[in-house]
Amino acid sequence: MPGHAQGKPAGEPCANLSTDLRCRLWGRPERPAFCAGLQASDEMCGDDRQQAIAWLSALERATRP
Repeated sequence: MPGHAQGKPAGEPCANLSTDLRCRLWGRPERPAFCAGLQASDEMCGDDRQQAIAWLSALERATRP
């Protein structure tokens, strides 16, 4: 990510998201390998956006340095 040699800080939105929260790099060669390799699961996505954000927030907290 621009300005972050080790990725983004936990809780900070990705710099590559558009205002409607879509990836601006989807399908492009400059998309980070981490993003391209992410395989969403039912557990990760939940039933709606609120559950997905809660899951991702918990993961960020659990893996914060």
